[in-house]
Amino acid sequence: MKIKEIPINERPREKLIKKGVNSLSTSELLAIILQGGVKNVNANELAFELLKEVKDIKNFISVSYLELMKIKGIGPVKATKLLATVELGKRIFLEEEKEKVNLSKPKEIYNYCRFFFFGLKQECFFCLYLNSKKQLLSNKMLFKGTMTKSSVHPREIFKEAYKVSASYIICIHNHPSGMLKPSEKDIEFTNYLVNLGVIHGVLIYDHLIVSERNYYSFLENNLLG
Repeated sequence: MKIKEIPINERPREKLIKKGVNSLSTSELLAIILQGGVKNVNANELAFELLKEVKDIKNFISVSYLELMKIKGIGPVKATKLLATVELGKRIFLEEEKEKVNLSKPKEIYNYCRFFFFGLKQECFFCLYLNSKKQLLSNKMLFKGTMTKSSVHPREIFKEAYKVSASYIICIHNHPSGMLKPSEKDIEFTNYLVNLGVIHGVLIYDHLIVSERNYYSFLENNLLG
């Protein structure tokens, strides 16, 4: 159906204005973001095609620019607009969570950070920075790749801690294989950071290895220090 054939009150933009954003389906929201279609395909049809290719809305968390560009009808403008919209949503969520989440227990830490890693095929290393009450001050991804002393320089970890006046640091990384048991390199690197934390006066509170469904906490398993 061409957009002109849809009753004015049922077109996505007009529907949003009249009934509110909550009244729109996922494909209608996408149609507004896409703004226009391509030759012989309107925005609504393109939105349906996009959802079909991505398969699950949660996959937008990890979809890449190159993956979007492979979808017929999605060019650089539409791809960058979609990625920017997803990233904005993430940041809004994180700002809200800063005030809600309690980061004193490994389970709460995992619930807060696990979506960082959805769909990632590379190992990524994040740090959460806490004040003296273990409230979140900042979070930062420091690298992608295999975790070694050379790939993550401690200077980068502690530089952010000084910047936000943190008292504690929580390290988090994923194992794309899904295996949660720490490797010898994981343990060696964590102990290295713990010792540096004592020197710098910013303690390593925990280190979590996470998957999409579970986690391993160094704190819970008495592996810190």
